This record gives sequence, C-alpha cells and structure tokens, in this order.
Amino acid sequence: MDAAGFYFFLSPDNIAAGGINGLALVLNNYLPFMPLGSIVLILSIILLTIGFLLVGTSFGVKTVYCSIVIPLWIWALERLYPLEHPLAEDLLIQMIFGVIISSIGLAILFNLNASSGGSDIAARILYKYYGLDMGKGLFVIDFFIVIFAAFTFGVEKGLYALLGVILYSFTIDYMIAGLDTNQHVTIITRESEQVRQFIINELGRGVTIYMAQGGFDRQERQVLVSIVKRREYIKLRNYIRGLDPYAFISVQTTHKVLGEGFAPLD
Repeated sequence: MDAAGFYFFLSPDNIAAGGINGLALVLNNYLPFMPLGSIVLILSIILLTIGFLLVGTSFGVKTVYCSIVIPLWIWALERLYPLEHPLAEDLLIQMIFGVIISSIGLAILFNLNASSGGSDIAARILYKYYGLDMGKGLFVIDFFIVIFAAFTFGVEKGLYALLGVILYSFTIDYMIAGLDTNQHVTIITRESEQVRQFIINELGRGVTIYMAQGGFDRQERQVLVSIVKRREYIKLRNYIRGLDPYAFISVQTTHKVLGEGFAPLD
C-alpha cells in the first residue's frame, strides 16, 4: 500500500513528502532516464549498507525485506500501469489520498515490528552518533528533503510536501493506535466463576479477581478484570448476556498492552 499510494498519487504531482520515496522523486527529476523504482531501490541498498557498517545488524529481517520489496513494487507498477497524467487534477486531493494510503501500509508494517527502512535507517545513524531522538532525526531528514523538493519543483510543491510530512505523522499514529487496540474489561456478575472459566478456557486470556463492597447494599462481590482483543470482547459480552442479564460490564479501550499473549516487552 505504501508503494501504491506513492506511485499513483504522490509521484505524478511531484509531491516529495519526505522519506526515501520523496528523495527518489527529487532525484528522478535530474535523472529522468532512470525508473523511479530503480532509484528507490538503489537508495535503499545504499542506506542498508551504510546502516550495517555504522549501526550494525540490528534492523531485522523484516526491515531488510521491506527495503527491497517496496522499491520492486514501485518498479513493477511503473511497468504495469504507466501514468501519463495524475489521477485527479486537484493537487490537494492527490496529496491527501497518497498520504492516507501510504500511511495505512506503513502503520501495518510498524504494527508488525518492521519498517520500510530508508530514512528510518538514517535516523538510527543520527541517534547513534549525535544522540538525536528517532522522531527528531526523521523530522530533520524529512525537512531537508522538503527543502530539496521546493528547490526542484517550486515553492508550492514544497509546501504541499511539507503538509504531507505533517499529515503522515498524524495519520500513521492514528492508524497504529487503531490497529493495536484492546479492551480492558471490568465485570461484576453473580456467575463470576463461570465467567472466569470462560475467559481462561475459551478465550485463553488471564483474569484478575478481587473483592469489592457495593456502596448501595454493602454486599461483598467478586470483581473480574481482564484485557482481551476486540473480537474476544464480543464473545465475552455475548456469553455474559446469556448467563447473567443483570451483570455489570465496564469497558475501556487500551492502545498498548505488553506481556504474555500480547506484544513482547522488547
């Protein structure tokens, strides 16, 4: 999706919205005889090589894989669907759709603990040798790419590229938060033992139980707390509904859970 969003929406209008793709778009203006995908691939290989020499082999197989596959997809799209003109005449529409589609693909990669390589590797180099945070490093890199884009394609395209960089950061964060949501469920029911067994045996999740006193009738009750995936919550809710229609369920959306059964602690 990253390759499709860039190729179909950003590249036809020369919107170099940061990253290695944006740099390749600028270079393609000076090297029109080279396919865009080839430039991205060459830049990826150069950055991977420099990264391995300066940072070490800490990128992971997924990052190396994506660094090679994404440029190949761009190259393949150039061959299969050559574009003679942009899909839409409105530059803003092109930029918005290009960023959103690419952001979905990048968010999926980040959620799988991978990245597209490219500027991420450059940011790691800046972090190692200059102590610059990854986020700030990416911003510095994207800022200079936007400057190059403004110099190459004009101030208007440069401003659109800057807007694209800003939109990228917000959209990717939003997508990642949406992909990695879980439900923090608090349950008070007369059938707490059966609900406990259902959570452990049917959903394969852990559950914490503690005693609480009702403020209205002063009676002691068991309170069950568990964190489950969204689909698991639906199963749990339906089970409790059929078991105890007077049960009390409180649900909170949790955007990050680390530990057994969820994301690894590292």
